[in-house]
Amino acid sequence: MIRNDTTFVIVGLGLLGGSYAMGLKEAGYGVLGVARRQETIDHALAHHMIDAGTLDPEEFLDQADIVVFALYPHIMIDWIHEHQNAFRPGTLLTDVSGVKVNVADKVQSFLRDDVEFIAAHPMAGRETRGIEYANTEMFHDANYIIVPTEKNTKEAVETSRQLAEILQFHHIATLTMQEHDEMIGFLSQLTHVIAVSLMNTHDNSHLVEYTGDSFRDLTRIAKINETMWSELFLLNKKILLSEIDAFAKELEHFRDTLAKEDVDEMKRLFIQSTERRKKFDKLK
Repeated sequence: MIRNDTTFVIVGLGLLGGSYAMGLKEAGYGVLGVARRQETIDHALAHHMIDAGTLDPEEFLDQADIVVFALYPHIMIDWIHEHQNAFRPGTLLTDVSGVKVNVADKVQSFLRDDVEFIAAHPMAGRETRGIEYANTEMFHDANYIIVPTEKNTKEAVETSRQLAEILQFHHIATLTMQEHDEMIGFLSQLTHVIAVSLMNTHDNSHLVEYTGDSFRDLTRIAKINETMWSELFLLNKKILLSEIDAFAKELEHFRDTLAKEDVDEMKRLFIQSTERRKKFDKLK
């Protein structure tokens, strides 16, 4: 459980790591930061996101009650494997990774028995990157997914929930790893594929002065971190391919409907999409 004197170590002070640090520091907790660049540490200190920072991966681990990893999945897995002997017994580890199968279970397969890893996914990313864009406001209308396995304790799940509440996430849910990756394959990864594909269909630069809100809204997430999303797509390849196939089939059906000038079917599709979209509006 998180107490008033709980000390957090944030490994990776980018957009999400910096935002976690900011939110926890504002809530009155002790926050220590680990980063690769001194400039990142300097920024975090200057903006009162952390109490202290280091480039040494193991310097603060003997002080940590909870360690939050805001790293790419493969980097996080290697990092924990290399430095796990430096954790204090009883330390709780958690993450922000967008895929869980072959990530959370892999960490748990080699982790020390006296240290626990509880997977979580704050669905609050932005198209910007870097600590200079860190903010806590993006958590307030966002979902936080806890992804426990059979190796997790009830206390770890509850601590993860408590962390989400401290950071003021809008909605907190619990899913299995498979449920999480299936959900994220459709709601997040497929939508990024669509946005990227739309932007790559034509060179649209000459249309900048004429575009409307619909194009801007639909393609906002096409401004994408190519390294992170390539890794996430490959980790969730089977599920994402299935979602792309389902979308392609639906797009082909709409094309055929238009080609045949089947107005009734077109209207049915519009009505169905409108009704399904309304359900998402109610969650605001």
